[in-house]
Amino acid sequence: MPFTYPMTIHVAPNKGLRSGALTLGSSIVLGVASTAPAYSLAASLGFIVLVASGTGIIGVQAPAIILLAFIPILFVAIGYQQLNKAEPDCGTTFTWGARAFGPRIGWMGGWGIIVADIVGMSNLAQVAGQYTFDLFGLTDMAQSLWPPLLVGVAFSILVTWICVRGIVFSAVLQKWLLLIEMVMLVIFAVIALVKVYSNNAVESSIMPEWSWFSPAGITSSGLVTGLLIAVFLYWGWDSSSTVNEETENPETVPGKAGVISTLLLLVTFALVAVAAIAFGGVGTSGLGLGNIDNADDVFAALGPSVFGDGLIGRALVSLLIISVLSSATASMITTITPTARTALSMAAFKAIPERFAGIHPRYLTPTAATIWIGVVGTVFYFVLSLVSENVLADSISSVGLMIAFYYGLTGITCAWFYRKRMHSFSQVMLRGVMPGIGGLVLLAGFVLASVQFANPDYGYTTMGDIGGVFVIGIGSLLVGVVLMVIWNFINPSYFRGETLPKADASMLMPE
Repeated sequence: MPFTYPMTIHVAPNKGLRSGALTLGSSIVLGVASTAPAYSLAASLGFIVLVASGTGIIGVQAPAIILLAFIPILFVAIGYQQLNKAEPDCGTTFTWGARAFGPRIGWMGGWGIIVADIVGMSNLAQVAGQYTFDLFGLTDMAQSLWPPLLVGVAFSILVTWICVRGIVFSAVLQKWLLLIEMVMLVIFAVIALVKVYSNNAVESSIMPEWSWFSPAGITSSGLVTGLLIAVFLYWGWDSSSTVNEETENPETVPGKAGVISTLLLLVTFALVAVAAIAFGGVGTSGLGLGNIDNADDVFAALGPSVFGDGLIGRALVSLLIISVLSSATASMITTITPTARTALSMAAFKAIPERFAGIHPRYLTPTAATIWIGVVGTVFYFVLSLVSENVLADSISSVGLMIAFYYGLTGITCAWFYRKRMHSFSQVMLRGVMPGIGGLVLLAGFVLASVQFANPDYGYTTMGDIGGVFVIGIGSLLVGVVLMVIWNFINPSYFRGETLPKADASMLMPE
């Protein structure tokens, strides 16, 4: 039965964030930077190639996976845009889900964002620690435990401080960090393709073909696994919506920024994927992207050969490492920023303790929520690193489940929210069909991937006869259910609908 609002509806007070601080350009930068394009490609492209045919047989259809994953992502981004027009609240999935399906669904949507970002932050901290030593050629230290761990913790503390300092300061820093990585990605792709077409690449190189963008021959299991990896590749563009209350024209700018961000990411990912596959090939040895030894970092494998071993080449390799490091740093900033604002919105509507709604009097940032997210993410990374590198790796793999869950929920929320407010073909498509399809595809991927991840042969760890990736991913969401039940006993006002968000009465009525 659909949730019904009570007769008395409390409007959330002004949260105290700095309104009008971000332009469309800054919001786009935030959306693109949040995905960490350089790092995401370095860490994910090889694995997409490995599962492109779904049976362990190496395929060149990784660009097809990237293109297919883009479609539901774009449709969900359109859903974000439409929902943001109705209510530009920094709680996004939490707020919209609560309005459409009731407080418990909204609460779980907010928890999905928070737990995904906390786990994702540990991944980025690990990258920051390792790449710092790689930059100076200290490979042995980069692969050890304590030096990268301590540097990763230091990065987490620094980034948390940056996020407390304010959204404007963070946005300016992100612009420069994003510029570094995007320039280097374009340089890498152009040089690689020039060498391929001039027959000056390595022996394993192959000429690009349009068939690489065709999913023909990809098995269903390979498609599901590949899509979930690719969804992780795109993850983060929605950060532009979580800062909607700090954006110029909050009803329109954040939604546009989200859609534009996904389009820019598609072009970037497709270009670099084609260039890397063409240059290295997909063989299982040497520089081939089918070589499992190259899967963790395709840029580290291909960079020296693409740029050459001359002085300029070595400088470009160092800049490529810096681009991945800057990518991880920028993404850490844009991981803490939206998570803190989700927690802020939940606290403002009394879905979690109100102390998380505290705003810094000078910087106008959610200080308590930001510090807590930074601390929890850092502790999570520190503890899992000490427990097992394999457990940390499986926790990172499980993020795809959480992403598919809350992205899928948002798409379905848009279609349901607007079900009585679609009066033209364009409204039917933009408010119902596209977001609904995007949401259903991602939720279906969530279910199918959960089945695959439960296989004890998947991932690096097992718990009993169940795969560790499944246990961590589904277990993290179930922890949210437990916390929700506990909070319901402590402060049931939110769950009774007494504090649910409402911007104006017309939002509950047909247009």
